[in-house]
Formats: sequence, C-alpha cells, structure tokens
Amino acid sequence: MSTDPIVPTSDLTETRRFEDAPMAESASVSADAEPTASAPLPRTRWAAIVWGACFAAIAWFGIWMLSSVGRRGDVTDWFASLNPGTITALALLSVGVLVLITGAVGLMRRVQLRRRSHP
Repeated sequence: MSTDPIVPTSDLTETRRFEDAPMAESASVSADAEPTASAPLPRTRWAAIVWGACFAAIAWFGIWMLSSVGRRGDVTDWFASLNPGTITALALLSVGVLVLITGAVGLMRRVQLRRRSHP
C-alpha cells in the first residue's frame, strides 16, 4: 500500500499493467489497422447526393423567388389564382417527381452493387 495520499494504489496497478504489456501486441494491432489491397472501397451514397442536390435546388429556387419584392408579389398572385384542379395536378406532379427521383436512385444503387459483385 502506498503512503502517498495523492496517488491511490489502484492507479499505480493500472499503470503497471500497461507498462508490463508486451510490445508484440501493439505491433500486431497497428499492422491489422492498415487497409489491405483486397479491402473493398467505401460505397458512394448516391441517394444522399441526389436528394441533397434536389433539396438544394428547391431551396435555391425558393430563396430566389422570394428575395425580390416583385417576384414575391407574382408568387402571391399565382397562389391566389390556383383552383382545385390545378392544385390536384401540381400534387400529382410532385408525387411523380418524387417517384422518379426514388427510381433513379434505386437504379444507381443497383448498378453500383452489380459493379461490385462483378469486378
């Protein structure tokens, strides 16, 4: 038991355990951490890229439309002139665009997985 009141005994035994560890173990750990030539490359997440670009385009268009007083008035007039048929058509068009983007992302993923399985 140590007579030093600042350093508890349990800290000294933990320090000794780390000091007594053989050097071969630390060398094998660092050798395993290096990537090998046969390791597959990380996959590109095309869905994130495509959806991110889509949302960035929507945000840019919204900021551009609402940044000018004249365009803001035009948007207000356009919203006021919408009828239920136009709103339904725009809703169906929006759903169609979402399905189109989802399908394109699925095709990109399928091509990427097919390339990975057939080198």
